[in-house]
Amino acid sequence: MSQRTHEHVDERTARKVAEEAREAEWRLPSFGKQLFLGDLRLDLIHPHPRPSPEQRAKGEAFLARLSAFCAAEVDPARIEREARIPDEVVRGLRDLGALGMKIPEKYGGLGLSQLYYGRALMVAGSVSPALGALLSAHQSIGVPQPVKMFGTPEQKDAWLPRCAREVSAFLLTEPDVGSDPARLRATAVPDGDDYVLDGVKLWTTNGVVADLVVVMARVPKSDGHRGGISAFIVDMATPGITVENRNAFMGLRGIENGVTRFHGVRVPKANLIGAEGAGLKIALTTLNTGRLSLPAICAAGGKWAAGVARQWSRERVQWGRPVGEHEAVATKIAFIAATAYAMEAMLDLSGQLADDERGDIRIEAALAKLWSSEMACRVADELVQLRGGRGYETAESLAARGERGVPAEQLLRDLRINRIFEGSSEIMHLLIAREAVDAHLSVAGDIIDPDASTGRKARAAAKAGGFYARWLPTLVTGAGHRPNAYAEFGPLARHLRYVERASRKLARSTFYAAGRWQGGLEYRQGFLGRMVDIGAELFAMSAVCVRAHADASAEGPLGSMGANGTGPATAPGKSALLLADAFCRQARVRVEELFDGLWRNTDAMDVRLARAVLAGNFAWVEEGVLDPSIPGPWIAPSEPGPSERDDVHRTIG
Repeated sequence: MSQRTHEHVDERTARKVAEEAREAEWRLPSFGKQLFLGDLRLDLIHPHPRPSPEQRAKGEAFLARLSAFCAAEVDPARIEREARIPDEVVRGLRDLGALGMKIPEKYGGLGLSQLYYGRALMVAGSVSPALGALLSAHQSIGVPQPVKMFGTPEQKDAWLPRCAREVSAFLLTEPDVGSDPARLRATAVPDGDDYVLDGVKLWTTNGVVADLVVVMARVPKSDGHRGGISAFIVDMATPGITVENRNAFMGLRGIENGVTRFHGVRVPKANLIGAEGAGLKIALTTLNTGRLSLPAICAAGGKWAAGVARQWSRERVQWGRPVGEHEAVATKIAFIAATAYAMEAMLDLSGQLADDERGDIRIEAALAKLWSSEMACRVADELVQLRGGRGYETAESLAARGERGVPAEQLLRDLRINRIFEGSSEIMHLLIAREAVDAHLSVAGDIIDPDASTGRKARAAAKAGGFYARWLPTLVTGAGHRPNAYAEFGPLARHLRYVERASRKLARSTFYAAGRWQGGLEYRQGFLGRMVDIGAELFAMSAVCVRAHADASAEGPLGSMGANGTGPATAPGKSALLLADAFCRQARVRVEELFDGLWRNTDAMDVRLARAVLAGNFAWVEEGVLDPSIPGPWIAPSEPGPSERDDVHRTIG
């Protein structure tokens, strides 16, 4: 299929492809979904879920081994300096079982819970975020997860034992295809008992060293083949595969990310995961929990930043006092500490909800990814500012002149990608908004569908009338207006009452916007983004309150062991309530600003101005400077065909 054909995929077709790939059914309750509908279902997350004794014992034992290995065998400065994770470190992680954390024991894995998998990523990611990226790209979105969820018994027997010992990667993105899979160019053409794979994949994390990959490619529709985007397991030793470039980035310098070309690669039919055309659904379903790997890395960064901020701000003295006692710095310390606690609370709650399998967590996982990636970048930026010139200086330079080598600037560089990885913040806003307004679309879809007949619109209007007649009265008042509601939470009860009131206000705002803009609401991306951000803050507040309530008791959500399995945890006690109260106060300020921005903003003007900028009307603004860019096309050509470059793929034995 030609590039020109894909360039002219219209918007309606692209949206249809994306819509068909999403999970349409809500078979289990969802805290996040109800939150956007103005219904605070606290019973879905409180009391805070806890791992079973068996899960905890297994998880804590592995965390102890992993922590000891990372402390003794991993040199983060070397990874940063050489821009590569040493092969012996990867082999050590493999021997430790870290490549099989989420793989069931019967296939040679560790069979860890999602909660402890997240905790393990925090440990590895705190030493080097590149380590966290290696492990999560392999297990969260690589071959193990889709095979475990959608593979046949034969595929599980064949591939999962290999995944417990070998590195894998996930290949979807192409040079001109990101979050718009309708334009996917890679093809898998049926030929006898095989598919013949052709195409180019970009930004394949782990692709340079992967032994196995899962590839998304389009099967042409033909007799006996329904066609569509499909998922294939591919052994990287297969002839016709070339890793043409190892990409370099501003951060995560140790990741093995590349450009992978497939030319006439024969893939057995037995390697097709699921059915033809099910590839995107498999990918999106895998990401429902797979996205929780990024909040783990963000939480690790936040916790480390909190420690550095505390120690440095006591040590550094200016104008006769430690800098942490000056209000300008104190506010940064308070923000970093409170946000670190919140990121961990969201991660642990979402992970345990995934383990319990009592609810649908697609919204919760997406909110955790979106919120944590944004807030972690703010935390890292504040840490650099708090450290002053030392925050901008590299760790090696600091150490060379006799000071502690604190890699604050590296943290900022390393965390920045998380706002882009696995769905950029802009795409996450739209994805979550689509799920959040699902109830409205399910009852009013034909009303705003331009292709719907008059009869369909009339039936939809009657259905919508009945739904809103029942739903709207529930948004008028609720537990948030009762002074004694949520009393068991003590000083945090007022924050939960606020969450309940704000949830209903958000639902009313969404209803008003849907009525005002109808089908045009999907183009009001500024409104939708703020709506989602409000929901994310409310979810964070809920997670923090529930976590602090548990932490203030004799045993927190993880029981009596510490986060690294090395002994009794420091009991937060009542201090957890103080930290949670501080976080909720900070979050409420942000929520009120977001509510104000729903209706008071410059979105419409900005869109008009942007169109004029794109038309070249303001090109004069760009004059008077020189462009240091290296010449070349904005998007590299990706025509199928044999590779003309050397293969940089390597295998870690």
